[in-house]
Amino acid sequence: MVADEAGVTPSTVSRVLNSASDTAARRWASAETIRRVREVAARYGYRPNPQAVGLRTRRSRLIGVVVPRLQDYVLATIYEGIDEAATERGYGTLVTNSLDDARKQAVATEMLLDRRVEGLIFGDAHFDGAFLDKLAGRGVRFVLVSRRAPGHPSVTVDDLMGGRLVGEHLVATGRRDVAILAGEPYASTAIDRTQGAVDALRAAGVDLPAHRIVHGPFDAQGGRAAVERVLERRPFPEAIFATNDFAAIGAMGALRDRNLRVPGDIAVVGYNDTALAAELPTSLTTVRSPMREMGRQGLRMLLDILQGGAAEPVLLPPSLVIRESTAAS
Repeated sequence: MVADEAGVTPSTVSRVLNSASDTAARRWASAETIRRVREVAARYGYRPNPQAVGLRTRRSRLIGVVVPRLQDYVLATIYEGIDEAATERGYGTLVTNSLDDARKQAVATEMLLDRRVEGLIFGDAHFDGAFLDKLAGRGVRFVLVSRRAPGHPSVTVDDLMGGRLVGEHLVATGRRDVAILAGEPYASTAIDRTQGAVDALRAAGVDLPAHRIVHGPFDAQGGRAAVERVLERRPFPEAIFATNDFAAIGAMGALRDRNLRVPGDIAVVGYNDTALAAELPTSLTTVRSPMREMGRQGLRMLLDILQGGAAEPVLLPPSLVIRESTAAS
C-alpha cells in the first residue's frame, strides 16, 4: 500500500524506512522520494517489523546485557550508559539479572542468545573466567563491564589505583589500623580494591592482618554483617574501607547502633560515589568511578568487536572524593 501510493517499488520503501536517517536513505532514493515514502507510511501508521528485518538481514541489532541485579545502583547506572550508547547507534538492549549465581548466569546467557542478540555485555563476571572461556570458545562475542577477567575484553575502573588512593588517604589522616569490607571474593572489584589498599598500607609500613579483611555481599546488609564480624575483636580498627558505598552505609548503621561515632571513633570510606554518598548525615568519603561512561565505552567496544576489530582492556581513572567520614578527629 505504501509503495503503491508513493509510486515506488516495495524494495525502495523497505530501504528508506529501514535506514537510520534520511542521510543514510539517500543511498537508495532522492530527497523527494524519501519525503513522500515517510509521509505515506506515517499516514498509514506503518512500522517495519524488526523480526522480519532480522530474518532477512541476519542481524537483530540487539545487545544482551547480564548484570547481578538491576536494583544495584552501580550496575543500573552502567546499564543506562550501555542503553544510551546503543540507542544512539540504532541498537536495542535486552537486560537480565543473574543474581551472581553461575547457573542463573548460564541460563540468562542462553536465553539472550536464543533471542538472537548480536553480542553480550556482562556486568557479573567471575574472576576465574571459566564460564567466559567456554563462551569465547563457542565464538560468542562479548565485553565485560564493572568487573574484569584475565584474557577477555573489558571496560572497568582502575580498581587497584582506587584502593591505593584509599589506603594513602587513611595513612595521611593518621589511621593505620584499617579493616577492609572486601566484597565477594570471586569479583575483580573486591580483589583489586582490596589489593590496592593493602599495597598502600604496606608501602607505609603497615602489614594488614588477615582478620582485618572480611568478605561479604556488596550491599547494606552485607556491610552491616561484615562490620559486626570486625567488631567481635578488640581493639576496634581506626578506619573501615568498604569496597562499595552501600556496604559502607550498612557499616555506618552498625557503628551508629553501637554508639561509635564516624569519624570520631572509626573513619569510614566507600567506593563508587553513588548519589547517596554526599547526602548522608555524615557525608561519605568515597572513590568516584565513571559508571555511565563505563557502560558507554563497553557498548562501543562491543560494536568494534562485532565489526571485526580487536579490543584491549580499558581502565578508566578513579578519583578520591574526601568528605566528613574521614575528617581528622
